[in-house]
Amino acid sequence: MKAIPYLLIAVRFVLAPIILSLAYFKEKNSSVLILSLMYLGLLTDIFDGIIARKVGVSSEKLRRLDSQTDLIFWLSLGFSSYFLNPELIKNEWQGIVLIFVMEAFCYVVSIWKFGKETCTHAFLSKMWGLSLLIAFTYLIGFQQTGWALNLAVILGFISHIDVILIILLLPKWQYDVPSSYHAWKIRKGKIHKKSIFFN
Repeated sequence: MKAIPYLLIAVRFVLAPIILSLAYFKEKNSSVLILSLMYLGLLTDIFDGIIARKVGVSSEKLRRLDSQTDLIFWLSLGFSSYFLNPELIKNEWQGIVLIFVMEAFCYVVSIWKFGKETCTHAFLSKMWGLSLLIAFTYLIGFQQTGWALNLAVILGFISHIDVILIILLLPKWQYDVPSSYHAWKIRKGKIHKKSIFFN
């Protein structure tokens, strides 16, 4: 049982190149297959944390591995969207570049301050993940952007601002911080790590 969270993370990691291959070579029914794998990946992301807490193996190592695998997984879907619908992506390049810049900035700030990557798993980041799920469903499944992509860009910008504030407010690096408000309370000594762990 203790190995299951790691296996679920590994499944998500393996799905990334499969998704990319399906999109790049444009296999028959590739869009349906990619969307199916995307939702499978989402399920592994939900249950790896639940099972890890249940069997008592949730740790910094596991959470960092989960966070970096998430990045690879969502990037594979982003590039797959481009392979399948390049013109749609090109038409929305400003918002997409903004998100890439914000993501990179989060890493730069965290590494500059703490010497390691960010791993907050914040609430707004989870909301952004759900908006990405909707946006990729529209992009890959229906070849549409519109409100779904706009929502993902807006939530992505807001969630990255929250992560940057978390990093700047925390007195020392830690994982699983729900929001910048919680980071402020930690800084003031009003709450401790154990009381905010919720992922």
